Amino acid sequence: MCVSCGEMRSKKELLRLVRTPEGEIELDLGGRKNGRGAYICKCKDCFDRLPKSGRRIEKAFGCALPEAVLLRLGEEFSHGEPELEGPLPAGPR
Repeated sequence: MCVSCGEMRSKKELLRLVRTPEGEIELDLGGRKNGRGAYICKCKDCFDRLPKSGRRIEKAFGCALPEAVLLRLGEEFSHGEPELEGPLPAGPR
């Protein structure tokens, strides 16, 4: 289920964000990284709604999504579907 729109989709249609045991939030394109995960649709509309989905994100990660992470994801979505895997900038904890 997308944390932005709440729509149920197959995993192939979603991007996984993961909060690692170290507390960093990363984009997990392979879907196999260790940590607590949340999914978002691959469409720009769902990304644009992401800041308004605070309660779902906090429930999924146990913390708010840092502004730096939103900025990095915004850069990825501005170039089309995100293709980068790895750490996103850490925000305040």
